[in-house]
Amino acid sequence: MLLNGNARLNPFQRTLLCERVRLEGWTVEEAAFAAGCSERTAYRWLARYDAGEPMTDRSSAPLHRPTRTPPKVEAAIERLRRLRWTSTRIAATLELPVSTVCAVLTRLRLNRLWKLGPPEPPNRYWRRHAGELVHVDVKKLGRFHRPGHRVLGRGPGRTDRGHLGWEAVHVCVDDATRLAYVEVLPDERAVTTIGFFERAAAWFAQRGVRVRQVMSDNGAPCISKPWSTWCASRQIDHIRTRPYRPRTNGKAERFIQTMLREWAYAAAYRTSEHRARAPPAWIHYYNHQRPHGALGHKPPISRLTAD
Repeated sequence: MLLNGNARLNPFQRTLLCERVRLEGWTVEEAAFAAGCSERTAYRWLARYDAGEPMTDRSSAPLHRPTRTPPKVEAAIERLRRLRWTSTRIAATLELPVSTVCAVLTRLRLNRLWKLGPPEPPNRYWRRHAGELVHVDVKKLGRFHRPGHRVLGRGPGRTDRGHLGWEAVHVCVDDATRLAYVEVLPDERAVTTIGFFERAAAWFAQRGVRVRQVMSDNGAPCISKPWSTWCASRQIDHIRTRPYRPRTNGKAERFIQTMLREWAYAAAYRTSEHRARAPPAWIHYYNHQRPHGALGHKPPISRLTAD
């Protein structure tokens, strides 16, 4: 039954109002007063009662205007989309509004070109021994002198006036064991990145792990000549990710998300300097105690001792 939530009368009361006027001889004014509605409302329901219409609310949808694109037009839009036409070109060819074409493509789940082809199979890989491949990446974090809106739960508009600059969090993750090494440094220049990776390689060497390959994105520090020279001098092969494909370096990307959630934004640090002093304790917890889903819910250090 259709009934407006703000209606004063239900279908039974509307029928009673009409019967009092038509069958019992009440005046419209008396029936409307008894029902608690206006005379205008009473006359409207009397007209429907006399016409034999039901005493329920009518649908608010238009009666004579179509609300959906005809199936033949949708089929034409889909056929042209399968030819990898853009929505603008389809609209111009079929003489339709662009908004209509976009709505149909969204409904058909063809609004993105990559949805036209078969899904790309995941390229999963896992090196067997520690040090065969390590992933490096950099995450920039803003400096601050008091807790910001992200940890305090405020809206994005409430930020400090003036920008205090950035600091770069350099990460290095081993592919086989998921052991991680992190440093918070002032920038991500080539000299800084090389210094970080040299200390990371030494940290792994202290644990009996020799780094043989390193994977990075195509950022300026990792495509520079000093970086290539340093890797060649240490007999470390450098592998770059595919352009615009961060998933290729997915282990480092996933570690960064975990790091941000459990360290960078897990507490209301007083200043960015206070935050920069926290990583060593959290990294030790991550490597030695935190269960890792990809390692059978064991910490990364367990893979190293297993080798």
